[in-house]
Amino acid sequence: MENTVVRCAEGHVFSTASFPLQHLGAGRIGPGRLLRCPRCARLRHAVPVGAAVKR
Repeated sequence: MENTVVRCAEGHVFSTASFPLQHLGAGRIGPGRLLRCPRCARLRHAVPVGAAVKR
């Protein structure tokens, strides 16, 4: 299993072994997921570090 480097809503960068629903792609549900951040120990919105933010 490949690790994915993600950034939480607070700006903490960490890697995770699983990134839920990653196979559905950004076009369908967006790049973000809720993950527990190991730095702030809260459930936070996280996006892959390589993902571009579209506005």
